Amino acid sequence: MMKRSTIAVQLYTLREYTQTPEGLRSTFQKLADIGYQAVQVSGIGPIDPKLVKEYADESGLTICATHVPWNRLQNDLDALAKEHLLWNCKYIGLGALPAEYRSSLEGYRSFARIASGIARTLKDKYDLHFIYHNHDFEFERFEGTTALELMVKETLPEDVGFELDLYWVQAGGGSPVEWIHKVGGRMKVVHLKDMVIADGKQVFAEIGEGNMDYPAIIEACRDTGVEWYVVEQDVCRRDPFESVKISLDYLLPYAKEDSL
Repeated sequence: MMKRSTIAVQLYTLREYTQTPEGLRSTFQKLADIGYQAVQVSGIGPIDPKLVKEYADESGLTICATHVPWNRLQNDLDALAKEHLLWNCKYIGLGALPAEYRSSLEGYRSFARIASGIARTLKDKYDLHFIYHNHDFEFERFEGTTALELMVKETLPEDVGFELDLYWVQAGGGSPVEWIHKVGGRMKVVHLKDMVIADGKQVFAEIGEGNMDYPAIIEACRDTGVEWYVVEQDVCRRDPFESVKISLDYLLPYAKEDSL
């Protein structure tokens, strides 16, 4: 169910402003002033996790999910898990498939095996959940199936969750609504952004400003049990704080409907 408190913003959108402790603190306060109550931590500078938590609490923001480097998932898992426990954040996300796994069916299978093992450790040892974020390259076809379909089939629902980026699903030629249902029950965090054509090219847009069918998308997310609705915009064509406000303003009427 979408509530105001479950609409978050991906800090990667505001990465230019979050590279120092002072910048992160100021960004958190601006987001709270805009009306956000939650954030996804990604793309910030090398800031002490305790400060991240302190500043989030100061601004009344929940840390709902993260994106973390693949090498930390492989080599620094215990410390990474403890950071998430400090933040009361149960969703650990991988923002992109490492390049070395992308070129073949066996590469994706290998990644699925390794990621499944990491996810199982996070779940069994820390009660944390691994989630995978797609781009468009996972829609390349190998032997009649897309790489993303392969990853769904070759991982267990209880181990690996998905964090669909619906812009990239559409960019890859998939149907966002169909894919929400394909990973139904395995997606507790979703990435929302819009797509528009400008100067003959597809570009990122604020939610409701582009051509994606957001009423149907939100209905599908509601139907499949999405917990966190995360606004992200990889590149903004206006001030990023203005962009994330436009997207929040679009989503709020849906949150009001769910709270009735």
